[in-house]
Amino acid sequence: MIDAMYNYRQGDIHSAEFSDEFNKLCIPFENSLSEEQIDMFHKILDCVSDTAAAELRAAYKVGFKGGATMMQKIQD
Repeated sequence: MIDAMYNYRQGDIHSAEFSDEFNKLCIPFENSLSEEQIDMFHKILDCVSDTAAAELRAAYKVGFKGGATMMQKIQD
């Protein structure tokens, strides 16, 4: 249930822009790579993104459960 709530709310978050720091570092780096290296770089970025998403889901679950526990203790 918590996963469903997180995934539903995740769609409300719009963050299509990269930070200036990311653009300053990655664009020149990517421009220096061959096509094969660019494909590998994109795969690495996808892995980093998937890992960050998994960490956010885990943190959301822990926070949600902690908040629910706190509300339950307040009610008791």
